Parts: sequence; C-alpha cells; structure tokens
Amino acid sequence: MPSLFSLYRKIFFGRKPGWDQQPLPSLKVTTADVALHSGNIAEYADVCGFQFDGKVLPPTYLHVLVFRLHATLFTHESVTFPLIGLIHLANRIECLRPVTVDESVSLECSLKDSRETHAGLEFDVFAEVFVGNEVVWRSVSTYLYRTGKPGRARPPKASDMAWDDAVFWHLEDDLGRKYAKVSGDYNLIHLHPILSKRFGFDRILVHGMWSKARCVAELLPNIHHYPFAVDVAFKLPLFMPATVSFAAQASSNGTMFELRDEKGRRPHLFGTIEYLD
Repeated sequence: MPSLFSLYRKIFFGRKPGWDQQPLPSLKVTTADVALHSGNIAEYADVCGFQFDGKVLPPTYLHVLVFRLHATLFTHESVTFPLIGLIHLANRIECLRPVTVDESVSLECSLKDSRETHAGLEFDVFAEVFVGNEVVWRSVSTYLYRTGKPGRARPPKASDMAWDDAVFWHLEDDLGRKYAKVSGDYNLIHLHPILSKRFGFDRILVHGMWSKARCVAELLPNIHHYPFAVDVAFKLPLFMPATVSFAAQASSNGTMFELRDEKGRRPHLFGTIEYLD
C-alpha cells in the first residue's frame, strides 16, 4: 500500500500550478495482497457507528483503503491541480458479497471520465476490490476541482420524504480528527477551524464519507441481502459541532434516506440503497 507519510508530503509540500484546462489523462494504480487489520476496522466501526462483529467488514470500510489509491492518482505529475480543496460530490459503493477480516484483498483504481462544468472540472475515480480473481466490492467517487468563484446557485431542497420519525445525532467538533485518524483522510478542512478558514469555511466540515458511513450503519440491520449498492449525493456542507436529523423510507427496490439539519429543512446528503441482481 502507498505510504500515507509519502502521500501527504507530496500533497502538502508539492507544488502544482492548477488545472491546465486539459482533460485529465487516463491513469490506473493497483496493489495486491493487502492484509486487513481488525484493530483498525474496529476503530473505524466505532467512529462511524457500526456494530462490528470482529468478522465482516462494514460496507463502507474498503473506501479507507481505496482512498490511498485515490491520493496516489491525485499526486501524479500529470494531474496539475492539488488534492487539497477538491469537493466530493457523490459516491457509489457496490457490495457484491461480505468481506471478512481474514481475507487479503487486491485493489485497482482508475481516473477517467473528466468533464468541464459551469463549476469547474468534474471527474470520476473508479475502484474495484478483489479477493483472488473475484470482484467483491466496487466504487465510483465523483469529485470537483472548482475554478473561479462559486456562482449563486439555488440551495438544494430536501426531498419530500416524511420526517416525523427522524432520529437525531449530535456531532462533536473533534469528529473530523477522529475520522481522519481511522481513515487516513487528513483533508485540512476537516481538522481545525484555523485550517478550514484557509479554504473559506468558518468552521470544520464533516467528512462526506463519514456521513455516508454513519447513514449506512443506521440502515445496516435492515439490509436484507447481498449484492447491494449504496449511492449518495453530497448536498450542503455539514459543519461541526452540530445536531443532525436522519430518516429513511422504503423504495421500489430498497431504501431511500436523507441526512438533514436539526430542523429537518436543509439536506446534507441524499442516498439510496438498491438491491442488485
């Protein structure tokens, strides 16, 4: 696996001029026979609210490993803009079967499908996780490298989902540092208000993948079978400390869910769970 120390040395001290107005190159990175560590998995599960039985990985955990390959791609010399400040727009995870701690995995991650939008350069990072020759887990992460000043887009609206039975979670301001420790995602906007202010935020932002993991943890007892996919779109930034509300309802082939502010008005994340054939 790529060394986090080496990656963050490149991220924090490397110099990149900014987007060169060219489509991103197609890049791929792989690593084989990665051992899973139950101690780290248990810590991750605790921070994200999963009930870890010591055997089966939380469905979102493999993103922790895949993220190192994301960072490897972003630090490649042909990617001319920095990782710091990238906006995570959406994430899809396909869990094709349960993965257990006694299995070793191989990872493959590729960068492709970049496109210019009104907000900047948007692109997808694809990942697959193998046990032997079997694909057991997939993901697609969509990122945005913003160019220029943000426009005055209308704020996203919450869905029409019923909110009478919402549950509430209180998020302390050290959640970003706790999640960074177990995930290796040390984006500065999640760590300290002094650091987040450098990027225009008055307070610390919650990691989007923590929000997704916490929602999945809440729903996991009701997930009936594999394979399934969890799609989320990240809406409004979520600042810490905060109290948030969460609710879910059945859909035609699974579940839809949403994470909102305490009053249930502003959406931070909308997602679906879909059962695959």
